[in-house]
Order: sequence, then C-alpha cells, then structure tokens
Amino acid sequence: LTGDCATQRSSRRAFVAAMYGVHPCARVGVRVNEHTSRVAQRALNERIDRDTDALLVIDVQEDFIPPHGALAVRGGDEVVGVCSDVMRAFEHVVFSQDYHPEGHMSFASQHEGKSPYDEVEFPYGTQTLWPDHCVQGTKGCEFHPDLAVPSRTMIVRKGHNSKVDSYSAFYENDKVSDTGLAAYLKDLGVTRVFVVGLAYDFCVKYTALDARTLGFDVIVVRDACRGVDMDGTIAAADAELADAGVRTIFTVPVPSQ
Repeated sequence: LTGDCATQRSSRRAFVAAMYGVHPCARVGVRVNEHTSRVAQRALNERIDRDTDALLVIDVQEDFIPPHGALAVRGGDEVVGVCSDVMRAFEHVVFSQDYHPEGHMSFASQHEGKSPYDEVEFPYGTQTLWPDHCVQGTKGCEFHPDLAVPSRTMIVRKGHNSKVDSYSAFYENDKVSDTGLAAYLKDLGVTRVFVVGLAYDFCVKYTALDARTLGFDVIVVRDACRGVDMDGTIAAADAELADAGVRTIFTVPVPSQ
C-alpha cells in the first residue's frame, strides 16, 4: 500500500484497535522490527489471501522460552524463527501477550500448600496452577528478542484480570470476558486464521477452538508450535482440534536462491 490507501488502512487499524481494546505494536516497550536481516528458511505450503487471512502468534514470550523462562516450554526456542518466517506472508498479524499482574490467582505461589501444575477449583471451573510468569513489567513478559514484530502487528493482552486466567486470545477462561479480538478480525474482513506459538496444548489449542466456535476457518501450523505435554495433553489437543474441524499443516523449506 502506498499514499492515501496506506494512510487510510493505518488510520482504520488504529481506530479499530482503540474500539476493541487491542493495541498497535508501536507503544512503549514493544519492539518494531520488520525482520529484514534474516533470510526466510520456512514457508507455508498454502495459498494465503492477504485480505481475508490472519496470523495469530500466541505468547512467544521470554518466560515460555528455554533455558531461562519461568514456565519454559521444551523446544519453545525452536518456534521463534519459524513464526518469523511465516509472518512474511500475512498482511493481518496479531500477537497475544500473557500479561499478568503480580499475585495472579493462577500462580501456585498464591495458594498455600499448592505446587505448580496442581489443579484447584475456581468459580469458572478447574484451573491449573502455574509458576509465576509473564508478570507485567518484567523481562519474562516481553516477546522473544529474535521474534519478528512487524509494524503492522496488533497486540492482544490477556490474563490481566488477577482473578481469571486466560489461555485463549479470544476469551478469558471464564468464557465471558471477551478480549475484542473476534470483533477486530471480523471488522477487517478476516475469515480464516492461522495459529502458531506457545503452548500448543493450552493457549494455542484454546485460541484455535474459540476461533472455530466464532465461525473462523482455522489452521494450526504444527511445527510453529510446542507443547507443555502434561499427562497426555498434546494427544488430547490433537483430538480436540481435529474434532472441531481445525486443520493442521506444516511448513516447508524455502529453496536457497
């Protein structure tokens, strides 16, 4: 886009972001990087419609990346480059960001006698307890420094209600509190979403399932995800996504020039 068309698209994006509570990338503490320094090595073997397709990049944040993340997902560092590569194909790119306040009730540290990965009952259902992670203002909350963050990126922050956890980029876990992402995408004319990021068996899964419920066609890029895998949660995610009609694809190598 150039000239007036680019200006109109930028203004419209900012207006929609303000209306629905999602945030433009260009804000304090968020790096803008067009990823021009790295040659793409992976690509989608799928035709992308830049008007009606969107890429959802889920929680590729420092605290989910080994070796130092507070809730590191094994192999999480391996998705950073793949996510950055496939991003090139999309006009509409949305990042979700876990954005917890200190003392969030999903943290095991807030429950006497409980340990990370124990389960407790909350008013909205069973909640897994986690190590303290992605606390606002900490390094662990930041996106991985090697992740491309295009200037066209929109950011949805989730998990900022101290009493409700949030896996999905569309809803908090109570399934009542709406992040505004669905309305934002529909306003842009998006009908299909591709989902990548962390963790496959939690935040990626719930984002994909909610997207299907909301009427989007959904594709999960499997090699751009890694999972926690607690007691078979990856196999369960595979089955749930398939039953919901979510497609799974893999990237392909880009031939060297």
